[in-house]
Amino acid sequence: MRKRMQALVPVLLLATLLASCGPVGTKTAIGGLGGAAAGGLIGAAAGGGGKGIAAGVILGGLLGGAVGNYLDQRDRQLQQQAEMKALESAPSGTTTAWKNPDSGNQGTVTPKRTYQTASGQYCREYQQTVTVGGKKQNAYGTACRQPDGSWKIAS
Repeated sequence: MRKRMQALVPVLLLATLLASCGPVGTKTAIGGLGGAAAGGLIGAAAGGGGKGIAAGVILGGLLGGAVGNYLDQRDRQLQQQAEMKALESAPSGTTTAWKNPDSGNQGTVTPKRTYQTASGQYCREYQQTVTVGGKKQNAYGTACRQPDGSWKIAS
């Protein structure tokens, strides 16, 4: 696992540098970097080695950049509110939806599994969808409860 993470660091740095080179909007850069990080982690978790991680970073960056380019501040606010509501109070398998009537963008958050780590921290795996311009993107992640009661996205 340590070797995978070591392989991931240079690729993420490269993605960050590339995102800052051109006239890229903030939404695109944030989406691209988030997608690159998630794609790299998925590639590492899948056991793809350096090539799998690199492919995950590239594909995740492209998809995340495309979605991020179209989500405005209100879309992100609605998405984050639905995410926190789902993580805090929705039973596993129950979907929480959001929709921005101004942009037409929408999405869902569905907690899939709740578990407790060896250190006693509660975490939830979840699935998330975002539909922009009729095109649906799926993502999977894990969030863990922090000591102050908030949820922090772990992956």
